[in-house]
Amino acid sequence: MGRAPPGVRSTRTGVVSHDPRGRLESGPSGPHRPHRRNDMGLDDKIDNKAEELKGKAKEATGKATDDERLEAEGKGDQAGANLKQAGEKVKDVFKG
Repeated sequence: MGRAPPGVRSTRTGVVSHDPRGRLESGPSGPHRPHRRNDMGLDDKIDNKAEELKGKAKEATGKATDDERLEAEGKGDQAGANLKQAGEKVKDVFKG
């Protein structure tokens, strides 16, 4: 028997493909973890919120140190995160 392709591992019960997000898919006798609909959406929302908070911190640091460039960069990070969050909300409406 040859080697399994990248991202696929073989077990005694069958071949299991491992998803980078931690989900397992398998043949009829291998392990199975049910798929969740909102995994990717939740990850994106968390990432967007983290980006927004990073922008707020940059803006506050820029104001405190009188660094206009850092303050503007923070506002830009927040605007980008808010735009992504709006996109997530639109996707949620259509998934609904």
